[in-house]
Amino acid sequence: MNAKQDSGNPNLKQKALSGLAGRNLILVGLMGAGKTAIGKLVADKLKLPYVDTDQEIEAAAQMTIADLFEQYGEPEFRALETRVIERILTEGPAIVSTGGGAFVNPVNRKLIADSGLSLWLKADLETLWDRVRRRQTRPLLKTENPKQTLKNLMDARYPVYAEAEVTVLSRNVRKETVMRDVLKALAALHDRNEGAAHDQDAG
Repeated sequence: MNAKQDSGNPNLKQKALSGLAGRNLILVGLMGAGKTAIGKLVADKLKLPYVDTDQEIEAAAQMTIADLFEQYGEPEFRALETRVIERILTEGPAIVSTGGGAFVNPVNRKLIADSGLSLWLKADLETLWDRVRRRQTRPLLKTENPKQTLKNLMDARYPVYAEAEVTVLSRNVRKETVMRDVLKALAALHDRNEGAAHDQDAG
């Protein structure tokens, strides 16, 4: 069964929704991991709203994130980010993509754990670099050696991202393939819960 057929499988969709269990699905990971692209595809397949926290932050501040960083600094941006995330999560369930630093904040991790399921889209350095190197909208990469900066961010953040409840590899394949992997990961939660319920009944 190919990716298109598999992701269109009604049984897979229903299992994925059951695994999500009415919660928000929050995609975390570094810039370039594909959170926006994959999030939109997953939302479309599961017929759930899609929300991008960076877009919501820009709408609230009425300026770009790059301008926010430049004019107010990262601490003010992070404070606004937390307020926006808290609002979004109370309006769910939805598929939510977050900025690369959002999950690093323990306050945000608590908010996410309380009302959603965290999923890390994990990519290697070369994949990330290939995706972000031509973009001029990444304030954290405006350094003399942006690739090394990206590597430093990986080293600092990947141990925190690893606390996410689910991990899916983001790699250089069709976006639909990664979307299918997300659905399968959610469906696996359904199967795990079903198995636990069966074991409890048997006991």
